[in-house]
Amino acid sequence: MRIESKDQFAAFQAQAREREAGRKKRVLVCCGTGCLATGAREVAEAFAYEIAERGLDVEIGLGVKSTGCHGFCERGPLVVFQPEGLLYTKVQAKRVPEIVEKTILGGEIIPGLLYKNPADNERIPAYEEIPFYKNQVRVAMRNIGRIDPTDLTDAVAHDAYAGLAKALFEMTPDEVLDEVETSGQRGRGGAGFYTARKWRSCKAAPGDRRFVLCNGDEGDPGAFKDRSIMEGDPHSVLEGMIIGAYALGAHDGYIYVRDEYPLAVVNLQAAIVEARKAGLLGENILGSGFDFDIRISRGGGAFVCGESSALMRSLAGKTGEPRAKYVHSTEKGLFDLPTVLNNVETWAGIGAIIHHGGAWFASMGTARSKGTKAFSLVGKVKNTGLIELPMGTTLRHIIYDIGGGVLKDRPFKAVQTGGPSGGCIPENLLDLPVDYERLTEAGSMMGSGGMIVMDDRTCMVDVARYFLAFLTEESCGKCVPCREGLKQMLGIFDALVEGRGRQGDIERIETLAAGMQLGSLCELGKSAPNPVLSTLKYFRSEYEAHIADRACPAGICRDLTAFEIMDDCDGCHVCFKACPTNAIEGTIKELHVIHHDLCISCGACLDVCPTDSIRTFPKIELAVREVV
Repeated sequence: MRIESKDQFAAFQAQAREREAGRKKRVLVCCGTGCLATGAREVAEAFAYEIAERGLDVEIGLGVKSTGCHGFCERGPLVVFQPEGLLYTKVQAKRVPEIVEKTILGGEIIPGLLYKNPADNERIPAYEEIPFYKNQVRVAMRNIGRIDPTDLTDAVAHDAYAGLAKALFEMTPDEVLDEVETSGQRGRGGAGFYTARKWRSCKAAPGDRRFVLCNGDEGDPGAFKDRSIMEGDPHSVLEGMIIGAYALGAHDGYIYVRDEYPLAVVNLQAAIVEARKAGLLGENILGSGFDFDIRISRGGGAFVCGESSALMRSLAGKTGEPRAKYVHSTEKGLFDLPTVLNNVETWAGIGAIIHHGGAWFASMGTARSKGTKAFSLVGKVKNTGLIELPMGTTLRHIIYDIGGGVLKDRPFKAVQTGGPSGGCIPENLLDLPVDYERLTEAGSMMGSGGMIVMDDRTCMVDVARYFLAFLTEESCGKCVPCREGLKQMLGIFDALVEGRGRQGDIERIETLAAGMQLGSLCELGKSAPNPVLSTLKYFRSEYEAHIADRACPAGICRDLTAFEIMDDCDGCHVCFKACPTNAIEGTIKELHVIHHDLCISCGACLDVCPTDSIRTFPKIELAVREVV
């Protein structure tokens, strides 16, 4: 059915909600990329088969819904039962008949499938009582995990396109702009530029043709929130872009999707087709007389294509290289025409802002950083996954209350935010509120929302080197400060972790960093020193130890670290089995020994030892022992 008026949309929305309410019971199976990798598709199919075989769809109004990412990736496959609000984790297809028999028909909870809270080892059955979910506030991710991303009717039942209908029939383009300005929304892709200010700049630019673009080229290590939004609620992205186009008077849009996100492309394309058929996209949208259409472009496979000007060059069929920042894309963007580029999370929030009002969004967050922010919480944290919470939430609350704390209860050391262009924040700043200004003051940045937690067994010199190596590979090489600065800096870090560091290396790193920040053409080069400078600022002693003592305090750098089994070893034999070079000798229940001539310092023994009976020490001490 094609919708051609406000009243028809209202009728369609009512029918959609009635259909949703008609299902007395729902089985929601997470089919995001993370859960699919652990067998979620087979779980969903098993539920569908079992329900059809037993006739439960008719008998008790039971339906199965394959949803997007629920966020709790480490616990997948995830299954939620509504209206009970019960969550099962790590569900396997072979257990589906048992679940249907005991839980759906018998009302019995299977304890082994419930989430176990690491704080007290208590099993929590209620989805909304699990700390990971309980402490979240979702705007951009409001419908992920609730809707079938391939079903337009399901999306509309959960308020999809309600903001669009309001904008088209109740607001002028300028009033839409005013509402976005009232919300205080800032770009969720990294820089945090005010959305309304960018839109106004584009609208004021000369010319009759404008473009609206969505940046789905999420390339930061550890970040996946944009992927999950595109996969789990593509209609929120389309709705935001249509509203933005209406406000700007644009008629052409593109979504630039990272090439490694095939499911996002499939679901976005399906959503575009459905929206066109329903009259929500294309010519004469909802009978309003406004025309706007969207096409998908697969990314060029380079990290630098996430930079705005490089993305637009790639979209135009050219090499993805950035251009000078004095050329503003709002005036000369795609094809040198006025262009607005926002990222996935930014667009996903627009429909909710218009539907609920800018003041509603602005009531959350801090004075200058309004609303909520999505993060990919990963690393040495117990509850990894995708979260969304109000701006201004402290790092401690995120890591310990939502994330459950550090794995194995080891001491927290740092959290890296903002991807390879961000910085590492130490333990003494755990109570730092997360917003654009405070992260920048601490030497980091919001970035695309990646948040990597590190424990005391993390070498900060090695961390900085990892990000430098990544950026060296991803630099487009167009400007000398970035291209050569990264190579020279990486060379110094290679020497540091290999025990070839020299006095003066720290000063050389700082000089190179200053040159890159001053002279690089785009933000990749200008922000590349951030991980280096932040680790130097907070963990300078580790750099000094690598140089002066030829030692890695964290025991990570192989060329600097040796391992030794202490006298309290109980002979459990776990390290013996884990050693890849047979460097460990010993029999069960007796003290084991590491032969250093065979040891490659991989750390496998340290990782698996259940009694912390293995210590690290500087490899240089081995030479001293031989002399003695």
